[in-house]
Amino acid sequence: MHLPVELAAASMLVGVTCAIHLFGIAALMLLLRRHRRRQQASAMLLREGLAIAGAAAGLFVLHGAEIWLYAGFYLAVGALPSLEAALYFSTASYTTVGYGDVVLEPGWRVLGAIESANGIILLGWSTAFFVAIVSRIRWLESEIESAQE
Repeated sequence: MHLPVELAAASMLVGVTCAIHLFGIAALMLLLRRHRRRQQASAMLLREGLAIAGAAAGLFVLHGAEIWLYAGFYLAVGALPSLEAALYFSTASYTTVGYGDVVLEPGWRVLGAIESANGIILLGWSTAFFVAIVSRIRWLESEIESAQE
């Protein structure tokens, strides 16, 4: 009888983390678009490099928020005994490391597995976003080199 509650909680957490990720990446895209200005090639490359670093930091913050959300849930429902255990378990699950030295009680194990699936999808989404940014920088570098020839 506990499985429907667990699946409902998992669905809610997946929905919230996907929304956090969607709006977070949208905000990062807006910030990256706003930083573009006409300037010298060397200054533009420096700015683009800083944009990559900022995007990486922003993605790290997004994933941290999503991990904390799961950890807070585990703590709130009493699935794990402490904040440290909840953060450790959530991080290991979200990143699919899954050491197995901290485990959920039987009534919440499916949620832990769903967190892993959710984490790998969100990490993949972030990877695709980051690759797109780096590809744009490489394209910009080739355009600058072409213009200098």
